[in-house]
Amino acid sequence: MAIGQRTSPAGVSVPSARARSGRMRSGGPAGNELLTSATGAALLVLLLILGVTIVQLRPLLWLHMFVGMLLIGPVALKLASTGYRFTRYYTNSASYRSKGPPPALLRAIAPVMVIATVTVFATGVALLFAGPQSRSTLLPIHKISFFVWLAFTAPHVLAHLVNLPRALRSDYGHDSRLSSDVTGRTGRVLALAGALVAGAVLAVLVIPEFAPWIHSAGLFHHGG
Repeated sequence: MAIGQRTSPAGVSVPSARARSGRMRSGGPAGNELLTSATGAALLVLLLILGVTIVQLRPLLWLHMFVGMLLIGPVALKLASTGYRFTRYYTNSASYRSKGPPPALLRAIAPVMVIATVTVFATGVALLFAGPQSRSTLLPIHKISFFVWLAFTAPHVLAHLVNLPRALRSDYGHDSRLSSDVTGRTGRVLALAGALVAGAVLAVLVIPEFAPWIHSAGLFHHGG
């Protein structure tokens, strides 16, 4: 009998809980890349929605705030997955070293992109809770960090866009021929679903904080 298996009463070998857990969590560099790609795809959809709200900010301010808070979950997962790859590579993990680092351009822009991402969301959350009276102090930082984030994120997205369909089909199309290692698929799906649910729950919980901003935007709109 293989290690990590036990025998059922019927005499059939079944994986132990530890083995099932290992398969769910593992996946190595290939699994990490698939998780990062799938999370990036989810972020791309949400960011497109957020972009629409920016163009029509006054009537869609509530949606802008809701999607902004929802994004915190998948953004945190994306930072965690890329940060994990970074850590494993620079701590000399054999599998991650053999896969190699990301392209030089992406490595060069990554620190600025991470700082800008954290700043955009930190100032956004601060604005939400501080209320419209914080507009003169926090909003300029929020806007500037957004434009910096946009400038550095665009090449990152374009570099990975071509691989997104293949990565999504590998895990979500259940086509094992597209991936040499689908180990950990369940864990990746649960991680992304959990991040989206966590973001949605957070967005729902802070809905009461939307009222001062919506009221202020309404007054500004009618007063203009």
